[in-house]
Amino acid sequence: MRPFTYLVCTLLVMGLAFWAYRENYRTQAALGEMTQVQREIAALREDLGVLRAEWAYLNRPDRLRELVDLNFDRLQLVPREAGQVMDLGHVDYPRPPAPRPPEPPAESSDNPAAPQE
Repeated sequence: MRPFTYLVCTLLVMGLAFWAYRENYRTQAALGEMTQVQREIAALREDLGVLRAEWAYLNRPDRLRELVDLNFDRLQLVPREAGQVMDLGHVDYPRPPAPRPPEPPAESSDNPAAPQE
C-alpha cells in the first residue's frame, strides 16, 4: 500500500508543479500585455495633447480673421451683430400632431342592445 501512496503523492506533486509552471507563464504573459497596453495609452495621451495644441493653434482668432479676409469674396462671412440674435420664443416650431380620438369599442354578442337572431 505504501508504494501506491508514494506514487500518488509523487504524481500529485508533479501535477501541481506543472500547473504552477503554466500559471507562472500565463501571469508573465498577462503582465507583458498589460505593460504594452499602458504604453499604448501613454502614447495616445501624448498624441491627444499634441492634437489639442494643434487645434488651439489653428483656431487662433487672428488667424481665423485673416482667413475670413482672404476668402471674403467666396464665403461672404461678416461679424455677427446684436440684432441677429433672437430668443427661442420667436422661433416657429412645428406643432405636435393632434391626439387621435379613442376608437369605439368593438360590438360583441354579449351586448344586449345588439340585434339577436
